[in-house]
Amino acid sequence: MYKELFSCKGKTAMVTGGAGLIGRGIVKALHEFGAEVYIADIDKNKADELIKDVAVKFVYLDITSDDSIQKALAEVIKNSGKIDILVNCAYPRTKDWGMKFENISFNSWKTNVDNHLGGYFLCCQKTAEQMKAKGGGAIINLSSIYGVVAPDFSIYEGTEMTMPAAYSAIKGGIISLTRYIATYYGGYNVRANSISPGGIFDNQPESFVERYTKKTPLKRMGAPDDVIGAVIFLASDASSYITGQNILIDGGWTAW
Repeated sequence: MYKELFSCKGKTAMVTGGAGLIGRGIVKALHEFGAEVYIADIDKNKADELIKDVAVKFVYLDITSDDSIQKALAEVIKNSGKIDILVNCAYPRTKDWGMKFENISFNSWKTNVDNHLGGYFLCCQKTAEQMKAKGGGAIINLSSIYGVVAPDFSIYEGTEMTMPAAYSAIKGGIISLTRYIATYYGGYNVRANSISPGGIFDNQPESFVERYTKKTPLKRMGAPDDVIGAVIFLASDASSYITGQNILIDGGWTAW
């Protein structure tokens, strides 16, 4: 009985940004746990590479476009008849992303907030209505520890890296948006939760990795697969009484 709690068999899932660093693992895991999975991404080439290894489907989706979101969702509903799981993992950003605070133009700020937070809003809004009509579902939004705590800028010293101001605002907004959706749609059995990973290793400069590792109780950066367990938990019936929550996956970064 209990081992079936984590099963996603018979469920249809859509993962925005499913061809990306974190999204790929989520797509594979949902598939392995029985879901019919759609990679919803703008990069078909990367998606096709994943599809060669896993029997999943691709749907073009640009979260910065209302029209694209509606077309993608319509395609999923047409082919599968429903959507039970939405994982928002897409990470749109402008070409000037990563500039220091004092150099960020207001237009860049507005565009990034609109594209990222606004895109998650649109995906949640359209999908929640479909879930409401079908009797329920699970929405999982990827946030970040920097949506919860302030950045530690000391770990970026000696590198060209920084933490863009819009990122913190966006990720904090995603957590609040998720809680709003949880209470607004709770009566329709639509659950909404967010996941806030810490730093994920992606070939960052060695000095950054060393500083980050020293500040983390588990003494390492995160890996994409570290996020998978929480996604399966929140997507499955194992979390049927959990909504409006934010799960921190940070190796203890926020525990200090």
